[in-house]
Amino acid sequence: MENTPYKISQYVCAVLLIVSSIALVTYQVVHIDDVAGGLLYYVAQSFLLAGSIFGLHQYLKNLKAHTHGNTH
Repeated sequence: MENTPYKISQYVCAVLLIVSSIALVTYQVVHIDDVAGGLLYYVAQSFLLAGSIFGLHQYLKNLKAHTHGNTH
């Protein structure tokens, strides 16, 4: 797997989205004792985007392997 700057920036973005959403939820639970509905939407969207970034790469890798007749 080649590590181009574009791929690295995608993975860093995905990890930062997950970390920021967890940090925001933790902050609200500790200081406000509640989680706002808007924050839950942010968490859902960030996990969806991060999962898409990692999942799309794996899907394309598998599709490329099956197209060329290679199973690994």
